[in-house]
Amino acid sequence: MAAFDFSAILLGLTVLFGVIWLFDRLFLARARRARSEAAGVEEAESWPVDWARSLFPVILVVLILRSFVAEPFRIPSGSMMPTLDVGDFILVNKFAYGLRMPAFNNKLLANGEPRRGDVVVFRFPGYLCKDDTGTLGRSGDMTCQDPRAPVPNENWIKRVIGLPGDRIETRGSELYINGERVQADEIGPFKGSMSRPEDRLLMTFGSRLYTEHLGSINHTIALTPAYNMPQDIPNAVVPSEVPKGCYIVMGDNRMNSTDSRWWGCMPEQNLVGKAFFVWLAWRGPGNGWLDFSKMGKVIH
Repeated sequence: MAAFDFSAILLGLTVLFGVIWLFDRLFLARARRARSEAAGVEEAESWPVDWARSLFPVILVVLILRSFVAEPFRIPSGSMMPTLDVGDFILVNKFAYGLRMPAFNNKLLANGEPRRGDVVVFRFPGYLCKDDTGTLGRSGDMTCQDPRAPVPNENWIKRVIGLPGDRIETRGSELYINGERVQADEIGPFKGSMSRPEDRLLMTFGSRLYTEHLGSINHTIALTPAYNMPQDIPNAVVPSEVPKGCYIVMGDNRMNSTDSRWWGCMPEQNLVGKAFFVWLAWRGPGNGWLDFSKMGKVIH
C-alpha cells in the first residue's frame, strides 16, 4: 500500500493547531477582550487562531479514530487474491493488537497478539541482505546489490502463517507447520475477467483455488505453479523456526506474493492492525465499476 504517512501529517496538524489555540487562550484572549471592551467593538481573532480553534477538534477526532479505532486502506496489488483484490477498500482494526502511538507506531497498551490465519497490515520491514562484512540487515533493495538502501515507508498486507516459536517449512506449494502439513481442499480453477490484468495472469497460467485450513480459519488461496515457484523456507536468510517477537506472513496468492519467504519474519513492532472489513470494491470501467459481492464482506 502507498508510502504516504497520513497519520504523521494528522499528528503534526493536531499539535500545531493545538499549540496555537492553547497559546491564544492563555496569553492573547484576555488582552483581546480588554481591547474590545475599551473600543466598544468586538476585535476579531487573527486567521491562524480562527483556523486553529475551528479545525483542532475535528482533526483531533479524526486522528483518534484512525489511530486507535479503525483506519481505511486500499489494496494496490493482487498478492492477497482471491481474498482481497486490487481496488478493494478495507478497514483495519487498530485496537486488535494494542494501542500504538500515531506515526511512531510504538506500543502504548498491549491488547492481544496476532493469531494464525489473521490478515494483518504492517509496515514493510525490508529485505534481508548481507553487507560487505557478511552481517545480515534490512534493505530496501530486493536484489541486495545495495544492502544499505533505505527501506521504503510502506504498509503491506499479508496473512499470518507462523507464530513465534513455530517451525515453518514450505516445499513448493506445500506448507508445513511444526512438522504437520497444512490441509488444503481443492475448489477448482480460478475464474475471472480477462479484461483485468490480475485475473488474466491467474487464468492464463491455470491457477486453481483451494480452501486452506489454518487452525480455526478456513480461507481461499490461489496456487499457480506454472507462473512461479517461490523459494522454500528454510533458506539462506530465513530459518525454519520463527524468532521471538516475529511472524511469518504470506499472501493468499501464493505464487505471486513477495512475503516472508523472501524477506523473513515480520517484526511485532511493525504491526499496524488487523484487516476486518471490505467497505468498497472498485473495479473500474469495463468491469462493472463496483463488485457488490465483495462489498460488506468480513475478512477471514
